[in-house]
Amino acid sequence: MNSDSTIKVLGFSGSLRQRSLNTAALNTACELTPIGMGIYIFDLAPIPLYNQDIKDRGFPLIVEKFRREIKEADALLIVTPEYNYSIPGVLKNAIDWASRPPHQAFNGKPIGIMGASPSVFGTVRAQTHLRQILTPLNGLVMNSPEVFINNADKKFDNEGLMIDRETRDFIVKYLNSLKQWILKIKAPNLPECWGWVN
Repeated sequence: MNSDSTIKVLGFSGSLRQRSLNTAALNTACELTPIGMGIYIFDLAPIPLYNQDIKDRGFPLIVEKFRREIKEADALLIVTPEYNYSIPGVLKNAIDWASRPPHQAFNGKPIGIMGASPSVFGTVRAQTHLRQILTPLNGLVMNSPEVFINNADKKFDNEGLMIDRETRDFIVKYLNSLKQWILKIKAPNLPECWGWVN
């Protein structure tokens, strides 16, 4: 990878709700993506519940597509709600499918994590659990900065657009840090300061 390449990031939201705050946060990230990086979204809704009997007959086509897109992406951006101090079942299910052998999809993949919640904690516990899940899969999660969008029901308008300027600015900072994290992993021999951070 060189400085002229476009970094391809696969983003997915752990919420299926039509007016999801987390999907809105992912859409905001797409809007604010820095130059040299593009985020494209994968919808987890069509992925069936994991069943070893199904896998033994072959991965469903939608699962094959999901696994292929993870493999082809330079990095992932996972945006998760918090359900009962953890991640939603739909997100865990997708991770279970993508991590089945052969060719475990998360191995060595740079990963960013965000989350939005109406609570004051802003998905901190769900993100901690998600990091724990990704650890044995050797997903290379960026540790800092972190994005916990609290009181999120007040930070988006009725159309799902982020209206909180401070949060928008922080997401820009986060995405620039994620870009540098990806470059450091994909091209570790580059110097620490590249001089073209947006």
